[in-house]
Parts: sequence; structure tokens; C-alpha cells
Amino acid sequence: MESFDCTIVDEFYTEKLRKQNKVTESAQGSRLVVILNTFSHFSTGVHGDGLTVLQAPDFVSFQKGDWPVSGEKIPDLVALTMGFSVQEDLSWPGLQAGPLFQRPRANVLVVVRGVDGLTLPQSVASYPLENPVPFTLDSVAETVHSLFAEDTPVVLQLAPSEERLYMLGKANAVFEDLPVTLQQIRARLSQDGSVLTSLPLNSLSRNAEADLLFLSEVQVLHDITALLQRHRHLAKDHSPDLYSLELSGLEELSRVYGQDSPQYRDATAILASVLKKFGEDVYSLYGNNAVVEVVTVKTFEAPLTRKSRSILESKQISNPGSPYNLAYKYNFHYAVVFNIVLWLMIALALAVIAIAYNLWNMDPGYDSIIYRMTNQKIRLE
Repeated sequence: MESFDCTIVDEFYTEKLRKQNKVTESAQGSRLVVILNTFSHFSTGVHGDGLTVLQAPDFVSFQKGDWPVSGEKIPDLVALTMGFSVQEDLSWPGLQAGPLFQRPRANVLVVVRGVDGLTLPQSVASYPLENPVPFTLDSVAETVHSLFAEDTPVVLQLAPSEERLYMLGKANAVFEDLPVTLQQIRARLSQDGSVLTSLPLNSLSRNAEADLLFLSEVQVLHDITALLQRHRHLAKDHSPDLYSLELSGLEELSRVYGQDSPQYRDATAILASVLKKFGEDVYSLYGNNAVVEVVTVKTFEAPLTRKSRSILESKQISNPGSPYNLAYKYNFHYAVVFNIVLWLMIALALAVIAIAYNLWNMDPGYDSIIYRMTNQKIRLE
């Protein structure tokens, strides 16, 4: 079929150029090569795991380029976009340092499993994802909660397929009615304001288990934005908010129907439009001061671990809390605290030495008048 199309294109352009008598035979060959390269470019589209930044404020500088980012570095990338420090420097040119006194009000990370790539137009930047290992934003959530414990920021981590929901701070009061389990979400789909009344289901069914899982995740995205619209004060405080959402409905549809099925194609189109609207709504609710990222992975690669035991293992355990005779795990603030204590002790020691030296060599003549006797004779009245 490909050779037939190329022959038609060759005959068409050759006959046309001969009639016009404006190009030579070499020009005809060059034109044909360009056309064939163009056809091959459109027929071999490259898809793969990736990170797409849907929305970001101007001071969060994402540079456009084909720089791969490792899956295990996603939590560090989220922490840096929120203005937090990380244990190891992220040597990745896709994100440049921003201003010190500005941070986004929220960071929303949506992980979509079971898809090579989504067509998400009008994105800030897109990068390929390598080494897609499972990751969590627990470290970022702990940082937010520890730094802004008095302000009680919104920290929401949700995985509807696994029925996991972690909430901290204000999320306990605002998102307590958010459906989490599949039974709750199915009941929510039958209530007023359900996404079933507004989405073009096409080949998707309301009775199939895999279809309901996908539709339930779409419903959760809709309910999150609806709750934020009713509680707009959450987006106006000074504490940053963190949202981590994991969607696996497409992965289940791919397993049940296959990627070439109409159900999978319709679900992919629905999810792309829903994520686009979800990013725009969250971005506007936070006053155009939020970062929205989408991570698409086909399957997560389990990290390889290697367990071994040395025959020279010591019987004395220096760390009683570790049965493997490991050293104590230092906090990454250890170097900072050590330098503060070291130089403070050196400064205090130098101060004590200087004060002792000056007291020892003090001239009594310059002492206070209370300790001086200028008249050695006692005056008799």
C-alpha cells in the first residue's frame, strides 16, 4: 500500500512539473524526497511515558526541550516548584531557579496509568519520562505540614482505584464528604450533578466494571473542583496546597478491552478533555498561581532490590533500632546544624579568651572611682 501511494505521488508531481516547465529533473527528485519524508514523519508518531505541565505561573520557569526526567525525581521536582529544598541537587535543565520570595499557592500532580501519551493541547511544556518507578509525594506532604502546621494547608493524596485517601489540615473538614471507595463513587454517579449526564459516553457502558472505574475517577476530578469552588477561601491563604491524584481507569480498560477497542479510544479522548478543563479550573481558582502536572505511564517498573549479608558481620550492633548493623540515618539538616554549633562554639571560646586576657591585664588606674583612693591620708575633722 505504501509503494502504491508513493507511485501516485511521483507520477502526479512529475507530470505537473513537466507541464509547467519550471523545474529540472533534479528538482523533481528533491520534491519527491521531501514528500516521502513528510509522509513517513506522520505515519511514525512516537509515543511514550511523559511529564506534561498543563499550567504554571510565570515565575515558575519550565524550559521547553526534549530533556528526559527520571520517575524517581518527580517528588524532588514537585518540591522545587513549590520553593522547598531537596536532599540532592536536581541537575535537570527543564526547570530553572525562580524568585526566592514567590511560591505557587498549589501544586496538582495527576498520574495516569495505562496510557502511552495523551493529546493535551496548550500545555506549558512536555518532557519524556524515563525509569517510571512508583513514587509518592509523602516527603513533600511532610514538608508542607511541618512548615505550615499553624496555617493547616490542604494536603490531599488520592488513589480511587486502590481506595486510598490521605488528608491533612483543612482537607479533613472540606474533603471529608469526597467519595473514595468504589461503592461510594458508584452511588455518586447516580446522584444529581453526575458526569454521566454531561459526558459523551459513546461506547462506554454504565454497567461494566471497568467502565465504571474510569467514570468514577472522572467524577472525583469533577467533585474536587466543585468543592474548591464552594470553599474558595482555601485558595486565598498563604500556605501552599498539595494535590496528588492517581488514575488507573485507562489501565483497566486496556486490560479488559485492549488499546485498539473503541472503549479505550473514547475513554482516552474523554480523559484528555477532562484533564484540560480540570487544570484550567484549578489554575483559575488559585488566581493563576498554581502548577498542574500530568504524568502518563504505560506501566510502572518495580525497582530492583538486592539483598545480601556479609560473612564478616559484627555481632555488636551499633544501632539497636536496625537489625542489619547499619549506621544512624542522619537528617539532611545535619550539616547545617553542625556548622552552626561548630562556629558558635569557636566564637564563644575566642570571646572567653579575649575577655580573660583583658581582665588579667586591666590597669587599676582606669578602674571606677569606687575602687580608687586618691588621698592616702585620713582627713581628721
